Amino acid sequence: MAELLVYGSYGYTGELIVEEATARGLDPILAGRNEHTLSEQAAELNCEMAAFEVDDYAAVTHALDGVDAVLNCAGPFVETYEPMVEAAIESGTHYLDITGEIDVFRAVADYDDRAVEADVMCMSGVGFDVVPTDCLAAHLHERRPEATHLALAFKGLADISPGTMKTMLNYAGDGGYVRRDGLVESVPAAYRTRRIDFGSGERSAVTIPWGDVVTGYHTTGIHNIEVYIAVPEPAIWAMRGTRPVAPLLDIEPVKTTLESVIDTAVTGPGARTRERGRGAVWGEVSDEDGGRAVSRLETPETYELTVESALEIAERVLDGDAPVGYQTPAGAYGPDLVLDLPGVEREDVR
Repeated sequence: MAELLVYGSYGYTGELIVEEATARGLDPILAGRNEHTLSEQAAELNCEMAAFEVDDYAAVTHALDGVDAVLNCAGPFVETYEPMVEAAIESGTHYLDITGEIDVFRAVADYDDRAVEADVMCMSGVGFDVVPTDCLAAHLHERRPEATHLALAFKGLADISPGTMKTMLNYAGDGGYVRRDGLVESVPAAYRTRRIDFGSGERSAVTIPWGDVVTGYHTTGIHNIEVYIAVPEPAIWAMRGTRPVAPLLDIEPVKTTLESVIDTAVTGPGARTRERGRGAVWGEVSDEDGGRAVSRLETPETYELTVESALEIAERVLDGDAPVGYQTPAGAYGPDLVLDLPGVEREDVR
C-alpha cells in the first residue's frame, strides 16, 4: 500500500488532516518534533509515528526512505520546506505542503529541474492556500486566453490557527507583493483597494502577499497579478497605519514575544465554525483591448476546504497521478480540481 507521511501531524491543521486521513483508511505515518505528543496521537489513531527535527537532514532522509509522499503541515514553512524538499528529492518521495508563504512558493519552484531528474513532484499550497484561487485563475485563463491581467480575491477567513497567525507575523514587516510585467514586486501594506462583489453585494478588499502572485503566473502565464482579501474599511486604515512600525516586527525579540502570545491566545476555529462557515473566491481577467471575464467560487470554510483539498491531492499522488517537477494544483490537475471537493460551486458572472 502506498504510504503518506504527514509532518506536523499534531498542529491545528495537521491534526484535522490526519484524523480525516485515518477515517478514509489511508493509515498515514504521523511525524513531528515532539515525540511525547506524537506517541499520544499515534496511540489514539493507531498509526505509525516518526519523531525527528527538520534540521537533522539524516533523520529526515531516513524517515522519508520508502515513503511515497510527504505532506508538510509544519509552519512557518520557510523554516521547514528546504530540508524536507531536499530529503524528498534524495529519497524519491513526492513533496506536498499547505503553505501560503510566497517565499516558499518561489523557492520550491526553483527545485523543478532536480525534481524532474529525481522523478518526483513538488507541490506547495495544497490547501486553501492556493487550491481554489489557482483553479479559478486557470478557469478564467481558459475563458480568456489572451488576458494580460489577473485579480483574485477571497473572503471568509474568520478564525485562524496559531500556525497561520505566525505565518502572517513572519511577513508583517514586508508589506506586500504583486506581480507586474512578469516580475514579483514589493509594495507597501494595503497597497491597493477595490470594491468586490463575492455574490452578496460589494465588499471592501485590500491587496495581500498571497501565493497566487507566484502560482498564478506558473499556472496561467499572466504577467500582472494582484490578490485581495475582503476586510472592513477600518481594518484597511489600520493596515496602512502599521507601515511606519512594520520594520519592528522583524526584530527577533519582538517576533519571539508575539509568537508566545499567539501560542497562548490563538486556538483556531472550532468544529461548529468549520462545519457551518462558508468562503468565497472571486476572480477577474482582462486584456489590453478591454475584454474582461469574471467568475466566482463558493466554498466550505477555509480549514475544511484545506483538509479536503490536501487529501484529494495526496490520494491522487498515492494512486500514481503525480506529474513530475514543480507543479501548481491547477497546473497539474486542471481548473476543475476544486469542483471535485464537496461543497464547492463555480459561477461565471461575466
